[in-house]
Amino acid sequence: MANTNNVTELIIIGLFQDPEVQRVCFVIFLLVYLATVVGNGLIVLTVNVSKSLHSPMYFFLSYLSLVEITYSSTVVPKFITDLLAKIKTISLEGCVAQIFFFHFFGVTEIFLLTVMAYDRYVAICKPLHYTTIMSRSVCRLLVAGSWIGGFFHSMVQIIITLQLSFCGPNVIDHYFCDLHPLFKLACTDTSVEGVIVLANSGLFSIFSFLLLVSSYIVILFNLRNHSAEGRRKALSTCASHIMVVLLFFGPAIFLYMRPPSTFTEDKLVAVFYTVVTPMLNPIIYTLRNAEVKNAMRKLWGKKVNSGMG
Repeated sequence: MANTNNVTELIIIGLFQDPEVQRVCFVIFLLVYLATVVGNGLIVLTVNVSKSLHSPMYFFLSYLSLVEITYSSTVVPKFITDLLAKIKTISLEGCVAQIFFFHFFGVTEIFLLTVMAYDRYVAICKPLHYTTIMSRSVCRLLVAGSWIGGFFHSMVQIIITLQLSFCGPNVIDHYFCDLHPLFKLACTDTSVEGVIVLANSGLFSIFSFLLLVSSYIVILFNLRNHSAEGRRKALSTCASHIMVVLLFFGPAIFLYMRPPSTFTEDKLVAVFYTVVTPMLNPIIYTLRNAEVKNAMRKLWGKKVNSGMG
């Protein structure tokens, strides 16, 4: 670490203190995590193998599902194993690494959601130019840009964290490492760092959210010129996107837009967007999308039949 630190290990308070409740949570959250990995993994496999899902929308969806798996995996496995541990600890380096990857994958997801909104905008508002605008090389660039954007955002968070000194206490009031709970443990005043994080995470989330909402308003406005069937299909797709956007941004904005001085971490809100939302995304996208459902049936039906043959 950049500064002299007496603290090398942090103790994590966790979500609940009751051992019985922790055991029940272990089972529930393990099942949720497995559902997240399997559900999103199925989408990645289906999109990459299926011949009918080669449009940009599904190309982005497969990357979104991949990000969901990695995003969830930065927090949930450690959180689940901690539920069975008497004393929950993490090294200071491990804590910083968790913050880096959590923000890296989280912001990459925000960029991908924005890219998906742009894709829908072009498909609905400029249908004749869609294949030209959203060429395979453009799609790859947009995905690469999302990962690079996430990386740079996360580097800012880590550079801020590495400037801090930790000389005790070493108890972090959360179930994973995040900036605000860690700032509380710093020996120095973190009000400046708090403002930077507010701008980097909170304002970034608000700006992205407003951009997404306004793009969907434009899309819905343009749908008036479409046929009833075209309207229905576009609305169904957009509804899935809007639902995922609200589930992801709601808790993130709630947590990061509050000033650090009055920050009382709402762990249950954090559970929602670290554990629950990644599991819901594949369900939302597949249940509302006939093409994905049919592709999955065909693909996995074939696998089952060939396995039985």
